[in-house]
Amino acid sequence: MKLSILNLAPLRKGQNQKDAIDALVRLAQHAENIGIKRYWIAEHHNMSNLASSATQLLIAHVLSQTNKICVGSGGVMLPNHSPYSIAEQYGTLQTLYSDRVELGLGRAPGTDSQTAKAIRRGGDIFGVYDFEAEISELRGYFDGTNAVKAYPANGLNVPFYILGSSTESAYLAAKLGLPYAFASHFAPRQLALAVSIYKQNFSPSKYLEKPYTIVGANVIIADTNEQATSLATTQTRFFLNVVTNGRDPLCPPARSDDEIFNSSKKAKNTPHFGPISFQQDALKERERAVVEQMTACSFIGSAKNVRDELVEFHAELGFDEIMAVSYIFDENLQFASYSALKQIVDEIKE
Repeated sequence: MKLSILNLAPLRKGQNQKDAIDALVRLAQHAENIGIKRYWIAEHHNMSNLASSATQLLIAHVLSQTNKICVGSGGVMLPNHSPYSIAEQYGTLQTLYSDRVELGLGRAPGTDSQTAKAIRRGGDIFGVYDFEAEISELRGYFDGTNAVKAYPANGLNVPFYILGSSTESAYLAAKLGLPYAFASHFAPRQLALAVSIYKQNFSPSKYLEKPYTIVGANVIIADTNEQATSLATTQTRFFLNVVTNGRDPLCPPARSDDEIFNSSKKAKNTPHFGPISFQQDALKERERAVVEQMTACSFIGSAKNVRDELVEFHAELGFDEIMAVSYIFDENLQFASYSALKQIVDEIKE
C-alpha cells in the first residue's frame, strides 16, 4: 500500500484565500519531508471557503516550492475546460518540472450548473457529454496524433489518471488501461463494486500493465481515540456545510457532533459538490444521515486503531494506494496525523 494526499485548499476560520494557499504549500512541503510521493489538488468553483479554483496555478506554485514530490490534479474537471488548453497548460508544467506532474481527470463539473456554464460557455455540460472522447482528444495532443498540435505538450508523457465516484468511471478506466482513483472520501457508496469492476475488466495498455487503484479516505489520527474524535468534529462541520450548501471555513473542534447538528441550519438550496448533486426532498430532516453516509470512508482514532482498521480495509478491497484527506483545524496536529499515517502505511507495506 502506498500513501498520497489530496488537498482542497480549505480556508480555516480567520484566514483569507492567500492564507489557505500558503497552508497548501506548507502541507506539500511536510508531505515531501516525510516521504510521501504524490500530492494532488482538487478543482472546485464558486465556493468561498475553498481556494482550489485555479488548480493548474496552484500546482505550479506547489511545484516551485518543493523539490521532488509529484504534484497533480485531483482532478481536472474536464467538462470545464478545452482539452487543447489543458494540454498546453500541463505540457508547460511538465516542461518546467519534468516527471513531477500528474493529470487526474474527472467528468463532473465540480460546481453548480450556473457556474459551470460561466466557466465553459457554449453548451449544456449537464446533458450529453462524451468524457471518453475528450480524453482521447487530450491524449492526442500529447501523442502528436491530432491535426492541430499543442505545444509544448506535443511528444511529452504526462501520466493520466481516471477519477470517479461511480461504476461508469470504473469501466472507462479499465477500458483505457489507466490508473483509477475513486472519490470514496465523500462518495463511498459504490466503492467496492467500482474497484471490482475495474479489476475484472482491466485491459493492459502501453501506459499500465496491470490495474492500479487509488481510494480516497478521510484520516484523522491523534494520541487517543477521544482526541481524534474531537478533532473530527471539524470534518463533520465541513461536510454539513456541503449538505446545507454552506460556505463556512474550517472551524476549531466542537465538543461533539451532536453540538454541530443541533445548532445547524437546514438546507435551503439544493447543494452540489463534485459529482454529487442532492435532491432537496431527500435532504429534509436528513442532513445528519447524509453527512454520515458521505464520511463513511473515514479512519479516526489513535494510531493503533487506525492501523487495525486500515489493515482490514486493505484486505477487503486490495487497493494499491490510499489518498488521504485530513480536515484538521490545527496545522501542527494535521502534520502529526499525516506523519502517523505515513508510519502506519510503511508498517503495513512491510
